[in-house]
Amino acid sequence: MCQTKLRSALVLLALVVSLGLLVMLTGACQKEIKPVADLTPYPLQIPLGLGKGYAKWIPADNPLTTAMVELGKKLYFDPRLSADGSVSCARCHKPDHGFADDTPFSDGVKGQLGDRNSPTVLNRLYSKAQFWDGRAASLEAQALGPVQNPVEMASTLPAMVSALDKIAGYKPDFEKAFGSAEITADRVAKAIASFERTVLSGNSAFDRFQAGDTSAISESAKRGFAVFMAKGNCAQCHPLPNFTDEEYHNLGVGMNKPNPDLGRYKVTKNEEDKGAFKTPTLRDIANTYPYLHDGSEKTLLAVLEFYDRGGIRNPHLDEKMKPLKLTKKEQADLVEFLKALTGEPLKITEPALPK
Repeated sequence: MCQTKLRSALVLLALVVSLGLLVMLTGACQKEIKPVADLTPYPLQIPLGLGKGYAKWIPADNPLTTAMVELGKKLYFDPRLSADGSVSCARCHKPDHGFADDTPFSDGVKGQLGDRNSPTVLNRLYSKAQFWDGRAASLEAQALGPVQNPVEMASTLPAMVSALDKIAGYKPDFEKAFGSAEITADRVAKAIASFERTVLSGNSAFDRFQAGDTSAISESAKRGFAVFMAKGNCAQCHPLPNFTDEEYHNLGVGMNKPNPDLGRYKVTKNEEDKGAFKTPTLRDIANTYPYLHDGSEKTLLAVLEFYDRGGIRNPHLDEKMKPLKLTKKEQADLVEFLKALTGEPLKITEPALPK
């Protein structure tokens, strides 16, 4: 009888051990098939005219992958990032308007107006600091700025994450891009920044001219380029290939108002930065009107006339701002040159948003 009980006990023990091992092996298998991020590199195509020195602006912790770019594109067009679901990134940076806005100040949640013109997203691959005053140290940091701005998207990062977390359709996208379905503000920023780095303007008529096609631009544009490089001295702040030095200059814009926007000074608190703003790229400039940080000039000719006058005098006016004394013909030629910087049409369509 004792032997029989002993054998039964041993059999039972063996079953328990076997079941334990089975559970352990099942767990191990589940661990092995844990989803991983799809790190397939995004096939970035640099258009004619742009340089190759962009890699330094792609963070090591946010490599450009196809999954990340696809997710970022959806987030860029999704108004559900805003407090009331009405404002997306694309609302103020319109793809059909050079990824800028066609009004001096963009309207945000509840129709509130900002106090600066929306800068273009084009060619931000070649830039680190963002916004007119450079307050964001990266595209990732910039992506979350409008979300928290009370005038623009008027939300908070926790509220944005909560809203996105309720959209089941985003789970597979985040899982593919990051290896798990978790949604965080950092991940949203990385995805949007990745998409924005693919928005490139190049292969313009001027680029083809530079590449050897002498018939690519008009004779007027050729003369305008000569003025741009010499008498106009424009290239000192708008150097090729992206036509911006990514620096900050006081042109006097708005400095004659009672309470002028002090621009870069608000970030650095350095006296010399009062009224200074970041130099915008001139690529696609014909499509990104109105101009200057306050949208005060409606046409390219009006901007040139502003520069020709030497800007607006103030104690912090950039030393490079001096009257140019351009003739009307030279101004007209310069406008034709600037129009020749319009890149080939971007094939970016609005994506279907997750439900």
